Amino acid sequence: MAKNTHTQPWNTTDIPDQSGRTAVVTGANSGLGLATATALAAAGAHVVLAVRDTERGEAAAATVNGSVEVRRLDLADLASVREFAADWHGDLDLLINNAGVMNVPEGRTKDGFETQFGTNHLGHFALTNLLLPHITDRVVSLSSGAHKAPGSPRIHFDNLYLTGEYNPLTAYSQSKLANLLFTLELQRRLSAAGSPVRALAAHPGLAATNLQSHDASLLRTLFYRLVNRLIAQDGEAGALPTLYAAVQDLPGASYVGPDGMFEMRGAPSLAGRSAAASDPATARRLWTASEELTGVTFPELTAAVRS
Repeated sequence: MAKNTHTQPWNTTDIPDQSGRTAVVTGANSGLGLATATALAAAGAHVVLAVRDTERGEAAAATVNGSVEVRRLDLADLASVREFAADWHGDLDLLINNAGVMNVPEGRTKDGFETQFGTNHLGHFALTNLLLPHITDRVVSLSSGAHKAPGSPRIHFDNLYLTGEYNPLTAYSQSKLANLLFTLELQRRLSAAGSPVRALAAHPGLAATNLQSHDASLLRTLFYRLVNRLIAQDGEAGALPTLYAAVQDLPGASYVGPDGMFEMRGAPSLAGRSAAASDPATARRLWTASEELTGVTFPELTAAVRS
Protein backbone atom coordinates (compact mmCIF):
# COMPACT_ATOMS: atom_id res chain seq x y z
CA MET A 1 0.00 0.00 0.00
CA ALA A 2 1.45 3.35 -1.01
CA LYS A 3 2.26 5.70 1.82
CA ASN A 4 2.08 9.46 2.10
CA THR A 5 5.56 10.84 1.41
CA HIS A 6 5.04 14.18 3.17
CA THR A 7 7.48 14.83 6.02
CA GLN A 8 4.43 16.19 7.85
CA PRO A 9 1.01 14.50 7.65
CA TRP A 10 -1.11 15.82 4.79
CA ASN A 11 -3.82 18.21 5.98
CA THR A 12 -6.10 20.96 4.74
CA THR A 13 -3.23 23.45 4.46
CA ASP A 14 -1.90 21.28 1.62
CA ILE A 15 -5.02 21.78 -0.52
CA PRO A 16 -4.04 23.73 -3.66
CA ASP A 17 -5.81 26.98 -4.44
CA GLN A 18 -9.36 26.14 -5.52
CA SER A 19 -10.30 29.62 -6.72
CA GLY A 20 -12.56 29.54 -9.76
CA ARG A 21 -13.62 25.95 -9.13
CA THR A 22 -17.08 24.68 -8.23
CA ALA A 23 -17.80 21.65 -6.08
CA VAL A 24 -20.96 19.81 -5.07
CA VAL A 25 -20.87 17.95 -1.77
CA THR A 26 -23.86 15.74 -0.99
CA GLY A 27 -24.95 15.44 2.62
CA ALA A 28 -22.96 18.55 3.54
CA ASN A 29 -25.07 19.82 6.44
CA SER A 30 -23.05 17.95 9.09
CA GLY A 31 -20.18 15.57 9.75
CA LEU A 32 -17.76 14.63 7.02
CA GLY A 33 -19.72 16.49 4.35
CA LEU A 34 -19.65 19.78 6.23
CA ALA A 35 -15.95 19.36 7.04
CA THR A 36 -15.25 18.67 3.36
CA ALA A 37 -17.29 21.66 2.19
CA THR A 38 -15.64 23.91 4.77
CA ALA A 39 -12.12 22.96 3.67
CA LEU A 40 -12.88 23.39 -0.04
CA ALA A 41 -14.53 26.76 0.52
CA ALA A 42 -11.57 27.90 2.65
CA ALA A 43 -9.30 27.01 -0.28
CA GLY A 44 -11.33 29.26 -2.59
CA ALA A 45 -13.88 26.92 -4.21
CA HIS A 46 -17.54 27.76 -4.62
CA VAL A 47 -19.24 24.89 -2.80
CA VAL A 48 -22.82 23.73 -3.23
CA LEU A 49 -24.18 21.99 -0.17
CA ALA A 50 -26.58 19.42 -1.63
CA VAL A 51 -28.85 18.47 1.25
CA ARG A 52 -32.25 16.93 1.92
CA ASP A 53 -33.18 19.47 4.61
CA THR A 54 -32.45 22.96 3.29
CA GLU A 55 -33.15 24.61 6.64
CA ARG A 56 -30.40 22.56 8.25
CA GLY A 57 -28.29 23.18 5.16
CA GLU A 58 -28.61 26.93 5.52
CA ALA A 59 -27.64 26.71 9.19
CA ALA A 60 -24.57 24.69 8.21
CA ALA A 61 -23.69 27.09 5.38
CA ALA A 62 -23.72 29.97 7.86
CA THR A 63 -20.78 28.34 9.65
CA VAL A 64 -18.64 28.15 6.50
CA ASN A 65 -16.24 30.93 5.53
CA GLY A 66 -16.22 31.30 1.78
CA SER A 67 -18.52 31.04 -1.21
CA VAL A 68 -21.29 28.53 -0.55
CA GLU A 69 -24.90 27.91 -1.48
CA VAL A 70 -27.53 25.37 -0.51
CA ARG A 71 -29.59 23.28 -2.92
CA ARG A 72 -32.12 20.59 -2.10
CA LEU A 73 -31.26 16.99 -2.95
CA ASP A 74 -32.92 13.86 -1.60
CA LEU A 75 -30.93 10.84 -2.76
CA ALA A 76 -33.74 8.54 -1.65
CA ASP A 77 -36.02 10.10 -4.28
CA LEU A 78 -35.03 9.87 -7.95
CA ALA A 79 -37.40 12.72 -8.81
CA SER A 80 -35.37 14.96 -6.50
CA VAL A 81 -32.12 13.73 -8.05
CA ARG A 82 -33.41 14.48 -11.54
CA GLU A 83 -34.62 17.91 -10.48
CA PHE A 84 -31.25 18.78 -8.95
CA ALA A 85 -29.41 17.72 -12.10
CA ALA A 86 -31.86 19.46 -14.44
CA ASP A 87 -31.34 22.72 -12.54
CA TRP A 88 -27.56 22.56 -12.97
CA HIS A 89 -26.05 24.90 -15.56
CA GLY A 90 -22.40 25.42 -16.43
CA ASP A 91 -19.28 23.53 -15.45
CA LEU A 92 -18.90 21.48 -12.31
CA ASP A 93 -15.30 20.74 -11.40
CA LEU A 94 -15.86 18.34 -8.54
CA LEU A 95 -18.68 16.08 -7.39
CA ILE A 96 -18.28 14.52 -3.97
CA ASN A 97 -20.75 11.71 -3.30
CA ASN A 98 -20.58 11.95 0.47
CA ALA A 99 -24.12 11.47 1.78
CA GLY A 100 -25.22 8.16 3.19
CA VAL A 101 -27.09 6.19 5.80
CA MET A 102 -25.67 3.41 7.93
CA ASN A 103 -27.13 0.28 9.53
CA VAL A 104 -30.68 1.62 9.49
CA PRO A 105 -33.78 -0.55 9.99
CA GLU A 106 -35.24 -2.19 6.91
CA GLY A 107 -37.07 0.30 4.76
CA ARG A 108 -37.63 1.54 1.23
CA THR A 109 -36.85 4.74 -0.64
CA LYS A 110 -39.59 6.63 -2.48
CA ASP A 111 -38.80 4.52 -5.56
CA GLY A 112 -39.04 1.24 -3.66
CA PHE A 113 -35.31 0.52 -3.30
CA GLU A 114 -33.87 -0.87 -0.07
CA THR A 115 -32.93 2.25 1.90
CA GLN A 116 -29.16 1.79 2.17
CA PHE A 117 -28.59 0.45 -1.34
CA GLY A 118 -30.97 3.05 -2.76
CA THR A 119 -29.51 6.04 -0.93
CA ASN A 120 -25.82 5.19 -0.75
CA HIS A 121 -25.47 3.69 -4.23
CA LEU A 122 -28.42 4.16 -6.59
CA GLY A 123 -29.06 7.79 -5.69
CA HIS A 124 -25.43 8.71 -6.29
CA PHE A 125 -25.30 6.53 -9.40
CA ALA A 126 -28.16 8.49 -10.93
CA LEU A 127 -26.84 11.86 -9.76
CA THR A 128 -23.36 11.26 -11.17
CA ASN A 129 -24.53 10.14 -14.59
CA LEU A 130 -27.02 12.99 -14.87
CA LEU A 131 -24.39 15.57 -13.92
CA LEU A 132 -21.53 13.98 -15.85
CA PRO A 133 -21.90 16.16 -18.98
CA HIS A 134 -21.07 19.14 -16.73
CA ILE A 135 -18.21 17.60 -14.72
CA THR A 136 -14.74 18.69 -15.77
CA ASP A 137 -12.36 17.20 -13.21
CA ARG A 138 -13.40 14.34 -10.95
CA VAL A 139 -16.00 12.40 -9.00
CA VAL A 140 -15.16 11.21 -5.49
CA SER A 141 -17.45 8.64 -3.87
CA LEU A 142 -17.31 7.67 -0.21
CA SER A 143 -17.01 4.02 0.60
CA SER A 144 -16.11 2.36 3.89
CA GLY A 145 -13.93 -0.30 5.42
CA ALA A 146 -17.24 -2.12 5.85
CA HIS A 147 -16.96 -3.16 2.20
CA LYS A 148 -14.55 -5.86 3.41
CA ALA A 149 -16.21 -6.65 6.73
CA PRO A 150 -16.27 -10.21 8.09
CA GLY A 151 -18.58 -12.44 6.10
CA SER A 152 -17.15 -11.54 2.67
CA PRO A 153 -19.59 -8.81 1.60
CA ARG A 154 -20.91 -9.23 -1.92
CA ILE A 155 -23.53 -7.81 -4.23
CA HIS A 156 -26.66 -9.93 -3.78
CA PHE A 157 -27.75 -9.82 -7.41
CA ASP A 158 -30.44 -12.42 -6.76
CA ASN A 159 -31.91 -10.29 -3.94
CA LEU A 160 -30.49 -6.76 -4.00
CA TYR A 161 -32.95 -5.53 -1.38
CA LEU A 162 -32.27 -8.52 0.91
CA THR A 163 -35.99 -9.18 1.11
CA GLY A 164 -36.71 -11.83 3.71
CA GLU A 165 -33.08 -11.87 4.88
CA TYR A 166 -32.47 -8.22 5.74
CA ASN A 167 -29.63 -7.43 8.09
CA PRO A 168 -28.59 -3.79 8.59
CA LEU A 169 -24.87 -4.59 8.57
CA THR A 170 -25.14 -6.74 5.44
CA ALA A 171 -27.11 -4.03 3.64
CA TYR A 172 -24.61 -1.35 4.58
CA SER A 173 -21.61 -3.44 3.54
CA GLN A 174 -23.28 -4.19 0.22
CA SER A 175 -23.92 -0.50 -0.43
CA LYS A 176 -20.32 0.44 0.37
CA LEU A 177 -19.01 -2.33 -1.87
CA ALA A 178 -21.29 -0.96 -4.56
CA ASN A 179 -19.67 2.47 -4.18
CA LEU A 180 -16.26 1.00 -5.01
CA LEU A 181 -17.53 -1.09 -7.90
CA PHE A 182 -19.33 1.98 -9.26
CA THR A 183 -16.07 3.95 -9.13
CA LEU A 184 -14.22 1.15 -10.93
CA GLU A 185 -16.73 0.89 -13.80
CA LEU A 186 -17.22 4.66 -14.03
CA GLN A 187 -13.48 5.12 -14.54
CA ARG A 188 -13.45 2.40 -17.19
CA ARG A 189 -16.23 4.13 -19.07
CA LEU A 190 -14.65 7.57 -18.76
CA SER A 191 -11.34 6.25 -20.09
CA ALA A 192 -13.09 4.48 -22.97
CA ALA A 193 -14.89 7.72 -23.85
CA GLY A 194 -11.61 9.64 -23.91
CA SER A 195 -12.69 11.81 -21.00
CA PRO A 196 -10.11 13.42 -18.69
CA VAL A 197 -12.57 13.19 -15.79
CA ARG A 198 -11.42 10.86 -13.04
CA ALA A 199 -13.47 8.69 -10.69
CA LEU A 200 -11.98 8.05 -7.26
CA ALA A 201 -13.16 6.72 -3.92
CA ALA A 202 -12.28 7.38 -0.29
CA HIS A 203 -13.14 6.20 3.18
CA PRO A 204 -12.77 8.13 6.45
CA GLY A 205 -11.56 5.34 8.69
CA LEU A 206 -13.15 5.50 12.11
CA ALA A 207 -14.62 8.99 12.34
CA ALA A 208 -16.90 10.43 15.00
CA THR A 209 -19.98 11.69 13.15
CA ASN A 210 -23.74 11.40 13.55
CA LEU A 211 -23.87 8.68 10.85
CA GLN A 212 -24.14 5.97 13.48
CA SER A 213 -26.95 7.69 15.39
CA HIS A 214 -29.73 6.02 13.38
CA ASP A 215 -28.50 2.45 13.84
CA ALA A 216 -31.21 -0.21 13.94
CA SER A 217 -29.62 -1.59 17.11
CA LEU A 218 -29.64 0.39 20.37
CA LEU A 219 -26.72 -1.72 21.59
CA ARG A 220 -24.64 -0.83 18.52
CA THR A 221 -25.61 2.83 18.90
CA LEU A 222 -24.30 2.86 22.47
CA PHE A 223 -21.17 0.99 21.36
CA TYR A 224 -20.49 3.53 18.59
CA ARG A 225 -20.91 6.40 21.05
CA LEU A 226 -18.25 4.87 23.27
CA VAL A 227 -15.91 4.17 20.34
CA ASN A 228 -16.39 7.68 18.99
CA ARG A 229 -15.49 9.14 22.37
CA LEU A 230 -12.42 6.97 22.97
CA ILE A 231 -10.90 6.00 19.61
CA ALA A 232 -12.36 7.75 16.59
CA GLN A 233 -10.96 10.70 14.69
CA ASP A 234 -13.00 13.88 14.55
CA GLY A 235 -14.93 14.85 11.43
CA GLU A 236 -12.19 17.15 10.16
CA ALA A 237 -9.61 14.33 10.24
CA GLY A 238 -12.14 11.90 8.77
CA ALA A 239 -12.68 14.22 5.81
CA LEU A 240 -9.00 14.30 4.87
CA PRO A 241 -9.08 11.15 2.66
CA THR A 242 -11.98 12.65 0.70
CA LEU A 243 -10.14 15.94 0.27
CA TYR A 244 -6.93 14.14 -0.71
CA ALA A 245 -8.82 12.21 -3.39
CA ALA A 246 -10.45 15.44 -4.53
CA VAL A 247 -7.33 17.54 -5.06
CA GLN A 248 -4.24 15.34 -5.34
CA ASP A 249 -2.95 14.11 -8.69
CA LEU A 250 -3.98 10.46 -8.37
CA PRO A 251 -4.81 7.85 -11.00
CA GLY A 252 -8.44 7.19 -11.81
CA ALA A 253 -10.12 4.52 -9.65
CA SER A 254 -7.74 5.25 -6.74
CA TYR A 255 -9.06 4.52 -3.26
CA VAL A 256 -7.89 6.68 -0.35
CA GLY A 257 -8.09 6.11 3.39
CA PRO A 258 -6.14 6.70 6.61
CA ASP A 259 -2.68 5.15 6.74
CA GLY A 260 -2.77 4.01 10.38
CA MET A 261 -3.44 0.59 11.88
CA PHE A 262 -6.39 -1.14 10.21
CA GLU A 263 -6.93 2.11 8.27
CA MET A 264 -8.92 3.47 11.21
CA ARG A 265 -7.09 6.78 11.60
CA GLY A 266 -4.04 8.60 10.31
CA ALA A 267 -2.91 10.62 7.32
CA PRO A 268 -4.57 10.06 3.92
CA SER A 269 -2.90 7.49 1.70
CA LEU A 270 -3.82 4.92 -0.93
CA ALA A 271 -5.94 2.26 0.77
CA GLY A 272 -6.52 -1.45 0.36
CA ARG A 273 -9.70 -2.92 -1.08
CA SER A 274 -11.18 -6.38 -1.20
CA ALA A 275 -10.97 -8.70 -4.18
CA ALA A 276 -14.75 -8.32 -4.55
CA ALA A 277 -14.30 -4.55 -4.91
CA SER A 278 -11.72 -5.04 -7.65
CA ASP A 279 -13.68 -7.34 -9.98
CA PRO A 280 -14.43 -5.60 -13.29
CA ALA A 281 -17.03 -8.18 -14.31
CA THR A 282 -19.02 -7.61 -11.13
CA ALA A 283 -18.65 -3.85 -11.60
CA ARG A 284 -20.12 -4.06 -15.10
CA ARG A 285 -22.96 -6.30 -13.90
CA LEU A 286 -23.79 -3.87 -11.10
CA TRP A 287 -23.73 -0.95 -13.55
CA THR A 288 -26.22 -2.71 -15.83
CA ALA A 289 -28.51 -3.49 -12.90
CA SER A 290 -28.26 0.10 -11.67
CA GLU A 291 -29.20 1.47 -15.09
CA GLU A 292 -32.23 -0.82 -15.19
CA LEU A 293 -33.35 0.17 -11.70
CA THR A 294 -32.88 3.94 -12.05
CA GLY A 295 -33.55 4.43 -15.75
CA VAL A 296 -30.35 6.51 -15.89
CA THR A 297 -27.52 5.60 -18.26
CA PHE A 298 -23.97 6.71 -18.93
CA PRO A 299 -24.27 9.89 -21.01
CA GLU A 300 -22.86 10.70 -24.40
CA LEU A 301 -20.04 13.04 -23.43
CA THR A 302 -19.42 16.12 -25.54
CA ALA A 303 -16.10 17.03 -27.07
CA ALA A 304 -15.80 19.85 -24.55
CA VAL A 305 -15.86 17.42 -21.65
CA ARG A 306 -13.49 14.98 -23.35
CA SER A 307 -10.89 17.59 -24.30
